[in-house]
Amino acid sequence: MVNKVDMHVDLKGLKMKNPITVASGTFGFGREYEPYVNLNEIGGIMVKGLTLEPREGNPVPRVAETPMGILNSVGLQNPGVKAFIENELPYLTQFDTKIIANINGNTIEEYCRMAEILSDTSVHALELNISCPNVKEGGVAFGVRPEMVFEVTKKVRKHCGKYLIVKLSPNVRDIKEIALSAEEAGADCLSLINTLIGMAIDIETQKPVLARGIGGLSGPAIKPVALRMVYEAARTVKIPIIGMGGIMEGEDAVEFLLAGASAVSVGTASFVNPSAAADIREGVEAYLARKGYTSVQDIVGKVKF
Repeated sequence: MVNKVDMHVDLKGLKMKNPITVASGTFGFGREYEPYVNLNEIGGIMVKGLTLEPREGNPVPRVAETPMGILNSVGLQNPGVKAFIENELPYLTQFDTKIIANINGNTIEEYCRMAEILSDTSVHALELNISCPNVKEGGVAFGVRPEMVFEVTKKVRKHCGKYLIVKLSPNVRDIKEIALSAEEAGADCLSLINTLIGMAIDIETQKPVLARGIGGLSGPAIKPVALRMVYEAARTVKIPIIGMGGIMEGEDAVEFLLAGASAVSVGTASFVNPSAAADIREGVEAYLARKGYTSVQDIVGKVKF
């Protein structure tokens, strides 16, 4: 008889019944996927990226398929944080899963205001997306310089009464120094990686496929990069890491756990298979049982050399 595997994880303050979350921007606000997957089976839902005010997003086309992935330039289309609290959060609270609000801002003040507003709600955690352009620094993303990462995280921490996850961009010189800056500024957890910057061109029209020209690349193509960055970050910081980037099957998730992630997030896979998150959870559990482990936490960071 195979022993039952304990899939619970404790991210030093955020406890989840399993290590599988769904990535922001790929799962809407949950209700879009309810017909296809039992939301109670998912450890956490990172909701669609929120901004202080509603956004219509970028012009179309804003999504393009690529070999082993997709490019997107959606532009954070969302109803705004207040509409989320009024219309979407009550729906999500009926499920036995952690609700993680992904926040985005063009200024530090916008981030701080959103953190204050959401701290008075039933969300379990905030995910600070620092890949946004800092309009006061000429549009340079907050997440590309260690000093900017430290500043925005430190200030948001003062206004945030919830568990704080900082989502790191891979488009940086050294992921280790970025991870350390976020930790030193008060992050409870890191999530990585966000999308790589990419482009596709239609050779018949000789124009970019995306209306905005460039976009974020996600999917299996970026997994080796994501895995390496999670591995490096996990050996640099003491806070937990949620790994993401090209996780399509249970085996992919196991790789991230072995690399040092305490939990994982499923993104692009949900577009291909709406029940991917639940299937990946089952795949991880089956692997652990086959290997004789009694807890998912037994393999975190245990890659061998």
